[in-house]
Amino acid sequence: MDPVDLPLPVVRRPQEQPDARALERDLRSRVDGEVRFDAGTRATYSTDASNYRQVPIGVVLPRSVDAAQAAVAVCREHGAPLLSRGGGTSLAGECCNTAVVLDWTKYCNRLVSVDPRTRRCVVEPGIVLDDLNRQLAEYGLMYGPKPATHPNCTIGGMIGNNSCGSTAQAYGKVVDNLYRLEVLTYDGVRMWVGRTDDGELRRIAESGGRTAELYRGMTALRDRYAGLVRERYPDIPRRVSGYNLDSLLPEHGFDVAGLLTGSESTLVTVLHAELELVPVPRHSALVVLGYEDICQAADHVPAVLRHEPAALEGVDHQLIHFQQEKHLNPDALKELPNGRAYLMVQLNGDTREEVDNRAKALIDAKPEDVDPTGMANPPEPGQPWWSSEWGRVVVAVGSPLLLFAAPSGGGGVAVGTSVTVGGMVLYELAA
Repeated sequence: MDPVDLPLPVVRRPQEQPDARALERDLRSRVDGEVRFDAGTRATYSTDASNYRQVPIGVVLPRSVDAAQAAVAVCREHGAPLLSRGGGTSLAGECCNTAVVLDWTKYCNRLVSVDPRTRRCVVEPGIVLDDLNRQLAEYGLMYGPKPATHPNCTIGGMIGNNSCGSTAQAYGKVVDNLYRLEVLTYDGVRMWVGRTDDGELRRIAESGGRTAELYRGMTALRDRYAGLVRERYPDIPRRVSGYNLDSLLPEHGFDVAGLLTGSESTLVTVLHAELELVPVPRHSALVVLGYEDICQAADHVPAVLRHEPAALEGVDHQLIHFQQEKHLNPDALKELPNGRAYLMVQLNGDTREEVDNRAKALIDAKPEDVDPTGMANPPEPGQPWWSSEWGRVVVAVGSPLLLFAAPSGGGGVAVGTSVTVGGMVLYELAA
């Protein structure tokens, strides 16, 4: 391989910290929102769901997107670094920095618009994923990516992390479900970005000003490194680390929104997002397979993927052990298949018969050494044991766990009557 001529790394000189009192004063006078520089707030925002701790300079809760733009302007004038924060569920310190933290969750959490025809919606960055999907339910739509923290994580945070979750098998990552973004650069450029065809790219580049400068710079970056990006970027479905430079390639439509997704608040501040939605599944089934260990479960994943699951989650014995130690979900634990590792496979379809046939096809294709016992608990990806308010569930005991669900339901679940079909005992569960 020929050597590659790379630019010298940029080493920043240590910068003086901004005057916190002057910064706080100007934020209070110019930003419509809560400005908190007290020790208690700074301690609260110094960590997320990780082990990292970085005490912020201060915290701003803007009451509107325009107020957030004003906060960015004040920080720029003071030379203060910025960090956007969503639900604080990040596991690698993405929400922590010695910076001014913009917390979007309290006020900037609206579903701005929905277009059922194009299956798109516009949201503010502080909206929680579950709240969004509840509001979209009346249109029969939902946002596909679903991290395990969906009751708490925000769309803005999901964009920052390029999140996916167990539903990545069906819907991919955030970058695969994003139409465009309204963003604000640190130096004050506010613009909508997304896929850009050659004609639009030329028009922007020739228009002059800071926006043109930014697009010319991204074009030069693409042209210089396109070959290396095509050659070396790993072709794996859940690549979420690093900048998405491949989004700028012609075959990806020079997608600036895609480039910015996963940049963890290091490039721009996201003000609005236009998301691409998917239909809510009409029917679903869950199959749980038990294995001797997590390695055997991992070996079986390619075979499971041939059945095109909507969601796939692996659980090893450590998680079961922790649940047992804390006496959590004892009834569900008793019903698990034998084994020290499990694959939970969700299959979707338009009819009950379709998901029935798909689930049975997966069960018939299982290896002989996979334990065929099951547990009685209704599924929903991301919840403990994937439980949710499912209206009607059937569990096949004597085979791998098989759960069927109608579109919607009420509250808890109670065991009802049972019948035997094909040597399997089917328990009818009614809400």
